[in-house]
Amino acid sequence: MLTLQLHPNLLECGTDEAGRGCLAGPVTAAAIILPSDFSNIILNDSKQLTEIKRKHLKPLLEDCAIAYGVTHIFMEKIDEINILNASILAMQQSIQQLKPQPEHIIVDGNKFKPYQSIPHTCIIKGDGKYLNIAAASVLAKTYRDEYMERIHEEYPMYNWKKNKGYPTKEHREAIRKHGITKYHRKSFRLLPNQLTLRL
Repeated sequence: MLTLQLHPNLLECGTDEAGRGCLAGPVTAAAIILPSDFSNIILNDSKQLTEIKRKHLKPLLEDCAIAYGVTHIFMEKIDEINILNASILAMQQSIQQLKPQPEHIIVDGNKFKPYQSIPHTCIIKGDGKYLNIAAASVLAKTYRDEYMERIHEEYPMYNWKKNKGYPTKEHREAIRKHGITKYHRKSFRLLPNQLTLRL
């Protein structure tokens, strides 16, 4: 059973990202403040949920949230500032969208940079411990998946609607065969034993 939040007496948001390990597409983060009486028996870390359950939860979370924000950080920025900094930037920009602003932030993982003067706590595997981080993980994952399904239509040979840009064998074979697209992260090792790529 997940706990709602770390500090029940504070207006607290949870934040998480999706797509950090992908070869293509943005890294996407969400931040959400849930009401103090929120409960849901399905909600869990998005990686533990089926796609159907995530899609079912998305509108429920959006409807009942006090506030939520979602941000994509795209490939060019990831290549410029690196994936860790891009993930943190996505989370901070999602928090910035929240009205009201939270009094405390809980972050999935062990890395974050202070955001304004709001105190934060990093929680390893927080998306399996706190409902507000789990909710953020579901929003980040569903919004990113929707984006990958849209760009799949442009480049169907990479099958992003299925692999969502992750480094599957099929995705890497498509890169080997077709080269890379504007959606690929140039700073990532797109192929094992990579030498050169056709741009």
